[in-house]
Amino acid sequence: MNAQRATMSFAGLFVMLSLALAHLTGQIDMSNLSWLWFTAFVGLNLFQSGLTGFCPLTRILVRLGLRPA
Repeated sequence: MNAQRATMSFAGLFVMLSLALAHLTGQIDMSNLSWLWFTAFVGLNLFQSGLTGFCPLTRILVRLGLRPA
């Protein structure tokens, strides 16, 4: 794992951790459908792309004509 992928993994982990802690302390209610689920999706995708190297958005952008890194 290189530094960029490790950074992505830690960033995703901290997004998910902050949502979980806010839910557990009663600051937010994740049991209701809200835009926070979108944040959870982004954090989880960031974490998994750091671990696996696969990012769906990167594939979409490459198909739209952008150069891969």
